[in-house]
Order: sequence, then C-alpha cells, then structure tokens
Amino acid sequence: MHPNPCQFSQAHRIRFAECDPAGIVFYPQYFVMFNNLLEAWIDSLVPEGFAGYISQLRYGLPTVRLEADFRAVSRMGDDVTLSLEVVRLGGKSMTLALTCTGNDGDVRMSVNQVVVSTSLQTHRAIDIPEVLRQALTAEPINATRSAS
Repeated sequence: MHPNPCQFSQAHRIRFAECDPAGIVFYPQYFVMFNNLLEAWIDSLVPEGFAGYISQLRYGLPTVRLEADFRAVSRMGDDVTLSLEVVRLGGKSMTLALTCTGNDGDVRMSVNQVVVSTSLQTHRAIDIPEVLRQALTAEPINATRSAS
C-alpha cells in the first residue's frame, strides 16, 4: 500500500497515440491518462482492484464536476509524472487534484475533479463504500503517535 493513501503518482511517457499532428498531447488524452491513474490508484487501495470494485462489488465513481487548466505543452516522448491527491473526502463524493508535471518540474496540466460514489445496481449516489473509506482513512501501521 502507498504510504499516504490519499496521494498517488506514476511516471508516464507521452506516446504517439496521445498526440495530435502537431506532436503535442491532444487535450482529451489528458483525461484518459488521469482516468488510468485513478484506476491504478484504486488498484492500490482495494483488494478487488478497480475492475473488481466495478464488476464484483458493483460500485462506480463517475465524474460529476471537472475543471481543467492547460499550462504548457507535452510532446511525444516527454517523461512526466501524473499525480492524484484527495483534497476533500465527503460522505458520497471526493474532490481530487490531478496534475501532469514534466521532469523539469513545470506543471503541464492540472484538474480538479469531483467523483461521486454510486451503486451500479441503482445508478444513484451512495455513501462511499466502507472498503474504500477504510483504505483512505486507515492510519498507517508504522505511524507514530504523540503521547498526550
């Protein structure tokens, strides 16, 4: 498990398939990259992984709000880091801050995304399932506590 379950990042190389004829990332591809990052993050949090979360447990995490800022271009072959941070954990939804940062430290693109927890039986909002909430709020085993 990741040391802080509310933060997750992965290295990514910009691929030909993600670029437009100008050789830069075609903007919708960032949303695909970030969705893949979210799936990998859930894989790291719940035993069933993202596929099991959807197909076995029948929970969904659809996006209900998305705000994007495009700051600099990413080109085919660029190595970047895709990062995710939970900035708000509510009863039925989470607000995520997603960032694509070049190896030079420049932010290429950032997103604020609100996802809501849903039942795939009813397609209605539900409380964040315990399996996910526990993974996000559990204290790390090696955490030190201050004496009161």
